[in-house]
Amino acid sequence: QVQLVESGGGLQQAGGSLRLSCVASGRPNNNYAIAWFRQAPGKERECVAAITWSAGSTWFADSVKGRFTISRDNGENTVYLQMNSLKAEDTAVYYCAARSGWLHTSANNYPLWGQGTQVTVSS
Repeated sequence: QVQLVESGGGLQQAGGSLRLSCVASGRPNNNYAIAWFRQAPGKERECVAAITWSAGSTWFADSVKGRFTISRDNGENTVYLQMNSLKAEDTAVYYCAARSGWLHTSANNYPLWGQGTQVTVSS
């Protein structure tokens, strides 16, 4: 079973950048999709970006389009979320999640989750 470990969160000023990493122990098979979700206090968990392991097809939430990019390094079993032009509203706990199958934006469709990493953006 694939296990996921996130890292790279922290405190950043508005306008700055952070890169989150999600390392999968046990190589996801080519049928996997990996997504980054975030959850701010009092809000629902939302998908911000997703990528298919094999083809590298991607999806982004409107709120992060043009600012965030998602990529994967198959050799390192790692998915990255590069976050640029950070805003205070990006503050949240960020989780990576995996599922077998195509991209999906609902948290209920992802059975595998990491522990989360806190991102705080000061304005």
